[in-house]
Amino acid sequence: MADSLFKVEVAFALPHKQRIVALTVPEGTTARQAVGMADLPSLFQEVPSDTFTQAPLGIFGKAIRHPEKEPLREGDRVEVYRPLQIDPKAARLERAKRQAKEQ
Repeated sequence: MADSLFKVEVAFALPHKQRIVALTVPEGTTARQAVGMADLPSLFQEVPSDTFTQAPLGIFGKAIRHPEKEPLREGDRVEVYRPLQIDPKAARLERAKRQAKEQ
């Protein structure tokens, strides 16, 4: 008996370029496997390819703890998250310091 197939999307974005890749995957495909099937390194050659094999993933904005084990469902959109450029706490502290100087 053949595996059931269903549609999912894999999304990745840079500030100047975004892509959503539509895929048809077999039942049991994990989030990490779907990212591999999307072949994002060929679409984003300016990004190191290990970014896509190690990056944190989410489904519709909700982070996945274990993307290697997370099975997908029909219509899921897997999002590949880029590493933060600056720690959010450090950014808030810098903003607070600038605002204090302005007052």
